[in-house]
Amino acid sequence: MLKSLFAVAAAALLLGACDEPDMPAAAPPPPPPPPSFMVFFDWDRSNLSSQAMNTIQQAASAYKTRGGARVTATGHTDTSGSPEYNMALSLRRANTVKDALVKEGVPAANISSTGVGESGLLVKTADGVREPQNRRVEIVVVASAGYNQAAYCADLMALYRKTSTASPAQGPVPDAMAQCTAGNPAAGIPVLEKALTDARVPLPPKKM
Repeated sequence: MLKSLFAVAAAALLLGACDEPDMPAAAPPPPPPPPSFMVFFDWDRSNLSSQAMNTIQQAASAYKTRGGARVTATGHTDTSGSPEYNMALSLRRANTVKDALVKEGVPAANISSTGVGESGLLVKTADGVREPQNRRVEIVVVASAGYNQAAYCADLMALYRKTSTASPAQGPVPDAMAQCTAGNPAAGIPVLEKALTDARVPLPPKKM
């Protein structure tokens, strides 16, 4: 009799365990934010300091590690000066940073520069305040997604061969082509994009 009671209790426990709902699967962690950098300026100036150039070089390096990435450069000002003047100043700052990024090897076609004037203050101030933290350009490196990097790299190679009169045996372009052929398009795309952009050749569309 006692054995029967134990058997019934064990069966009840087993059925209860089967009725327990499955634990929901843990949500995947969110993707890391894109790399961002800040370049600061003196009051009413748009020229780059040595510290600003170091920051721009870091941003260019971040771009080069992300094949097919895009870069945004957004210029800001403090609240001193008129809104109209500051809008133009913020755009000059953004374009200065864009030009420096191009010199560091980022294709101009992959950089968008905009000026937003006094909006988006890093430090909230009253009107007419010369706040150094607000005189800046924010650089964001965003990896492009949703396109076939291997196919895009192949299109870049074909376009370069079609439009270039030079046939170097060594150098960055052949190395980039070798990376594409070896299945590493992320390493080859930035170099080929720069070579075509420098030659003023429009880049091909990216295929989904």
